[in-house]
Amino acid sequence: MELKLINEQGQPAATLSASDALFGRDYNEALVHQVVVAFQANARSGNRAQLTRAEVHHSTKKPFRQKGTGRARAGMTSSPLWRGGGRIFPNSPEENFSQKVNRKMYRAGLAAILSQLAREDRLAVVENFAVDAPKTKLVAQKLKGMGLDSVLVITDTLDDNLMLASRNLPNVLVLEAHQADPISLVRFPKVLLTKGAVAKMEEMLA
Repeated sequence: MELKLINEQGQPAATLSASDALFGRDYNEALVHQVVVAFQANARSGNRAQLTRAEVHHSTKKPFRQKGTGRARAGMTSSPLWRGGGRIFPNSPEENFSQKVNRKMYRAGLAAILSQLAREDRLAVVENFAVDAPKTKLVAQKLKGMGLDSVLVITDTLDDNLMLASRNLPNVLVLEAHQADPISLVRFPKVLLTKGAVAKMEEMLA
């Protein structure tokens, strides 16, 4: 598989031979959907809680007499049938949303995403991506010179200068190769990899 290698001006400078197993795989929509949903579910925390009828603060006094009112009989206002009453099957903070995806499927899903990005010309490779100082302006100028606005940058090594300079750009995310995840890959319209990142991803995923 030949990937487009661009220069500092965003122009195609050459091509880079890459693994067909990682960048030339057929797109499997069902697998990609499963991997993306599982990744989101595994990042979800059980932070919602509802009260049962035993936990809501209500009086146990009978709200009205049993007969003669024409209303349905009621024992206490904490009943789930009443407004403000407890829930029958409440959500719990201990609820587990995780989904299991084995390693082989996860790697195949990432490879399918990367291959589709390459086919749609949304993926490019650059020799390296670094800045001399931790200044957001330097990264913004560098990406503007390449004609990139909203982009995911994947590098082989992420130094402090690049991390500090890029974290304040709302449409730019810089990750190391081992941090690449399916959500970030499908979220950004463009993905920029360094040559070192391509080699590392081939070693990890191919």
